[in-house]
Amino acid sequence: MLLTGHHHPVDFLKAIGVPEIPPSSSVFDPGYDSITLEGHLLQSHHLISILKISMACWLVADETITRQKLRTAQIQKVPTVTGGGPFEIAVAQNQLPAYLDLCADISVTRIECGEGFTDMPLHAREVIAMANRRGLEVQFEIGKKHGGAFTADTVEELVDQGNRWLDGGAVEIVVEARESAQGVGLFDEHGQLNTLFADRFVKAYGFSHVTFEAPNKSSQFALLDHFGRDVHLSNIRLEELLRVEIYRRGLHSDAFQKSNLRPLRPIQKAA
Repeated sequence: MLLTGHHHPVDFLKAIGVPEIPPSSSVFDPGYDSITLEGHLLQSHHLISILKISMACWLVADETITRQKLRTAQIQKVPTVTGGGPFEIAVAQNQLPAYLDLCADISVTRIECGEGFTDMPLHAREVIAMANRRGLEVQFEIGKKHGGAFTADTVEELVDQGNRWLDGGAVEIVVEARESAQGVGLFDEHGQLNTLFADRFVKAYGFSHVTFEAPNKSSQFALLDHFGRDVHLSNIRLEELLRVEIYRRGLHSDAFQKSNLRPLRPIQKAA
């Protein structure tokens, strides 16, 4: 579509001091219909770091629609990743090669690996090599889905685990928060973010290699408040992405009050 107006949002954002921000939000598809997904990708593709085809929904949906969704993402130049659940089940059922073959055939960019509800008998380098041979990238999710909030001891264990996967060739570490961000990972039973533990993961991996699951408004805002606009977030529902991105840019009324999110006031040119 051609832009026919003389004034554009991107120019206004620059005028009020909003910096250019690379895509830093990973959204997930828990089973949207293809029309809904396509509409959101058309609207927000430039804001999405990667699209997660989440849970195992894509395995039981009509295959034609699953492949259509992935083609739509490719057209919009949005990378894709499968959720970690099918990977864990494939490993437990001794069917990892078949799973990797399927992921490569449907043309996802990346797979997510993890030990969220199973134990991993394979070494990181072995898994990553198998995936890379099929043209697949790997990200690894740290944290147990049913293990409750992190403790100081588990954080150090998870830091070591994540480093093993990064050293083995994984491109990203994802910090577990499930769908609730409450009583799991970095969030306590009341949904409060443990900022000390969050800082530990950033210190270990850097912003470029760590992504924090933030499945709801409170977790998204808490992480942005603490880290600022550069933090990478994941597990964002498509219909919530624009809200996250205006908060990231200091365009939300609450974010405008935060010194690390509020746009810098442009310097006035002398008359």
